[in-house]
Amino acid sequence: MAESNPVNSQVTDSVTQSNVGVVAEAPAQSMGMVYQTMAHSISLSMQNMVTTQNGMQQIGTSVVSSACAKIVEAAGGGGGI
Repeated sequence: MAESNPVNSQVTDSVTQSNVGVVAEAPAQSMGMVYQTMAHSISLSMQNMVTTQNGMQQIGTSVVSSACAKIVEAAGGGGGI
């Protein structure tokens, strides 16, 4: 049976080379995506840590100011605090 191929061999070669290029680049692209996702996750974690630390600093400041007010009040020099 005669081979009936209506597509030019240069076209099929070009498509084949393009497919090989896509398959060859896929691991690098997927690792790049993994690295970007990891960097984003770490940055979100760091942002949460900074926010928590800021909140704890505010709580510490309010505790110290309350303690100072109670000390001044106990010493009898309230002075309208």
